[in-house]
Amino acid sequence: MEATLEPIVDKIRSQNFDAARQALAAAPKSDENKHDLEFLEGFIAEGEYDNERAMDTYDRILDESPEHMDATFRAALLHDQCGDDIRAIELYRACIEITPAPVSAMLNLAILLEESGRYAEAEALAAAVVNEHPNHVRARQILKSAESSATMIYDDTGTRELEGRHSVLDQPISDFELSVRSRNCLRQMNIRTLDDLLRTTEPELMSYRNFGETSLSEIKAMLTNRGLELGQSALPMPPSIARQQLATPIGEAPISAQRSVADLELSVRARKALQRLGVTTIGELTAHSESELMTVKNFGLTSLEEIKQQLTKLGISLKNA
Repeated sequence: MEATLEPIVDKIRSQNFDAARQALAAAPKSDENKHDLEFLEGFIAEGEYDNERAMDTYDRILDESPEHMDATFRAALLHDQCGDDIRAIELYRACIEITPAPVSAMLNLAILLEESGRYAEAEALAAAVVNEHPNHVRARQILKSAESSATMIYDDTGTRELEGRHSVLDQPISDFELSVRSRNCLRQMNIRTLDDLLRTTEPELMSYRNFGETSLSEIKAMLTNRGLELGQSALPMPPSIARQQLATPIGEAPISAQRSVADLELSVRARKALQRLGVTTIGELTAHSESELMTVKNFGLTSLEEIKQQLTKLGISLKNA
């Protein structure tokens, strides 16, 4: 990215999109900066949550200029967010082939590789970052999780029984015919798969900003055609938890057990794991022990430590085993 375009990037990051468009229109154009200007158009679209247009823009740039680092990394992130792991891994690999390799691309790739069961590759990437940046907290967490996953022993019988179910429920939302608006809302809610959607109730969808009746009707119709319905996989909150008021540090207001886990500062990976478990509130989360959380598919020590840290900030903890 040319240094002369950095002010436009700053405007986009500060969400001043109109000013960014004006500056972009006034920017000198040449064959050398053509793809950088196109990238900024995609970056504006991404900032406005029009991820479909942003992804199309980045992919178009990469068709003509496969080595465009900014477009490669942003496209990788968007494909990652929409559940297209194969394309995301391909793009992250392209990123790290450039020297020096971007640390964010290396760590994001490590997470995807661990989730797909390629533990040795994930461990090698995280270890490379730790060797270069010994105090990098996220890299150390990912390395610890990859090492733990590589040595974890699974119940083969239970795994075989779940394989058929996961093959259907893990189908990405992007495979279904939904409008751009509905897809964008689901992505922002971190609903990536059919399983995630079936664990979400109608009130939860309607509580999300910019989610309207049109999108709700569209999603319900899509599910009905497949003999499914919203919330059918959601776990009901035990009455004892629903009535519970969680303890908080002295002097602070009590934390409602029905407060959403979306209020916690969790990574996409940790949120996805909780969605698989059907956990939507803090009360449901604290009703589980560490060992119960660790039984969730692809749930590792990194996510566990992250959740424990967030609960500790609230003065609460997971259930004792």
